[in-house]
Amino acid sequence: MTNDTTRINQAMNHFDGQEAIWLFGYGSLIWKAGFPYLERRPAYIHGWVRRFWQGSHDHRGTPDAPGRVATLVRQAGAICHGMAYRITPEALGPLDVREKNGYLRLVTELHFEESERSEGLVYIATEDNAAFLGDASYHHIAHQIAHAQGPSGPNRDYLLNLAAALRELDVEDSHVFELERLLPPLAPIKE
Repeated sequence: MTNDTTRINQAMNHFDGQEAIWLFGYGSLIWKAGFPYLERRPAYIHGWVRRFWQGSHDHRGTPDAPGRVATLVRQAGAICHGMAYRITPEALGPLDVREKNGYLRLVTELHFEESERSEGLVYIATEDNAAFLGDASYHHIAHQIAHAQGPSGPNRDYLLNLAAALRELDVEDSHVFELERLLPPLAPIKE
């Protein structure tokens, strides 16, 4: 699959004709929406876990030194917590560009408090995209995150902001928190 998934996503028509759509965010979309929305609520989805297995060549790294960002990996019985946004279809265009580095829109069932459910979208980068880096040791992933930087800033900021956002939601995520723990401290600035 190509790195740029924009056209693939824009051909999706599952929600055509609807005035509003739920979008589930599990990475930077939790703490940095960057798009207009009608409503924002904590939510979760079943059968997925968050992993720093997707390469970032366009936001938190470069083609020569990709960063690592979150994607979802199937795991039976798992629950992934994040943030849901009710958006208008017009918000999808800019989101398709933001998530173009290997992420595809998938339809999923979102769960809210008090057993409320709704169908919505989630962007997931699967292992068949060109930017997928896959599993590695926690030390390797943390080292890569510590040293990568791209147009959206240091990769370490993505990890630290995600960990802080999950704590605000009172969500335990051992993968994210272990990477945060292993992240080497910033080198002191020499004057």
